[in-house]
Amino acid sequence: MGELGQTAGVDRLGGLNAADEGGLPEPGLVRVGVTVLAAGVGVLALTTDPGTAADAAWALVAVVLLPLWVWLPQLPLRLVVVAVLVAAVLATRGGDVEPTLFLVSTAAVLVGWFEWSTAWSVGLVVLAALCPLVVRVLMPPEGFSQWIWVLGIVFPWLLGVLARQQFALAHRLQDARAELAEQAVAGERQRIARDVHDLVGHGLAAVLLQITSARHVLRRDPDAADEALAAAETAGRSSMAELRRTMALLRDEPGGPAADLDGIAEVVRSVREQGLRVRYERSGEAPVPDGVGIAVHRIAQEALANAVRHAPDAETAVVLTAEDGAVKLTVTSLGPLRVRERDERPRYGLVGMRERAEVAGGELSAGPVAGGWEVRCRVPLT
Repeated sequence: MGELGQTAGVDRLGGLNAADEGGLPEPGLVRVGVTVLAAGVGVLALTTDPGTAADAAWALVAVVLLPLWVWLPQLPLRLVVVAVLVAAVLATRGGDVEPTLFLVSTAAVLVGWFEWSTAWSVGLVVLAALCPLVVRVLMPPEGFSQWIWVLGIVFPWLLGVLARQQFALAHRLQDARAELAEQAVAGERQRIARDVHDLVGHGLAAVLLQITSARHVLRRDPDAADEALAAAETAGRSSMAELRRTMALLRDEPGGPAADLDGIAEVVRSVREQGLRVRYERSGEAPVPDGVGIAVHRIAQEALANAVRHAPDAETAVVLTAEDGAVKLTVTSLGPLRVRERDERPRYGLVGMRERAEVAGGELSAGPVAGGWEVRCRVPLT
């Protein structure tokens, strides 16, 4: 609890720090408020219920001590409160200057608010509550209600405790909001990174593959080279269109990408134009939430891009079903695979597919099967 007190704008002894972190009101407001209240109590006591010169002197000591603490944070609150209690008792022991006990109530509020040690807080408020009883013993019995003063001290202390807890809770909520905002920013960055990888990575991979094919057959078969370059141009234009639609979505503009289950057929058509032998099967008419549709669309796009890159001579099958409470996607490539050289580079494609499936509440597996490679994904509809 002591550490919370320090971060919230007070130290363990109750002194106000120079800057407030959001856990307590502005220190300047506390200083002005306590100073004005103490001065008002002093004027009230000395003008409405004057006593002897000694009583007035002790009352002035009590009036000065509390503002002195709020303006000099290095002073220990516990020591200042005890001094205020002693001065208030000495000022009112003769039956005069009774309003000075309002300073005891003020001290109780400060103890409840700024004293972070429960043991010290309870101990100090007990001493404060004993002050009216001690005054009652020392002064003549007429016209003094000690029990009303006891309530007038304990109740403000409770208000101080509740105020401290309320401000501490507000401080923790502020920290939680900041943490959630940071998590949201990190999540958005990951989402944008996945989209950039899907769009730029896929498009460049397709274009480079076709350009490489064109370069290899340029002198032997100009027609084949021209066909490859046309496919590269188509892939580049498709990627640019997809990039524009995604940017429109990120800017909340109309015309965002139709990245859903219906768009998977367009992805299959695009890779087929790039030379991949692929067949597509879809079954089931269960309604699919937008988030699930986008996730499965991107997974299919990444899986087919990997097939174009690593299994261009294989037979690829895309099977999509939306029934029994889930969307199931299987992309299987059977045939020769281009084995990737062992290196330490992260496989962002597989990582992105798994992240998309997990974000949508599903699961994904990808790995070799007999005669090829398979990506299998299941995402629940709810």
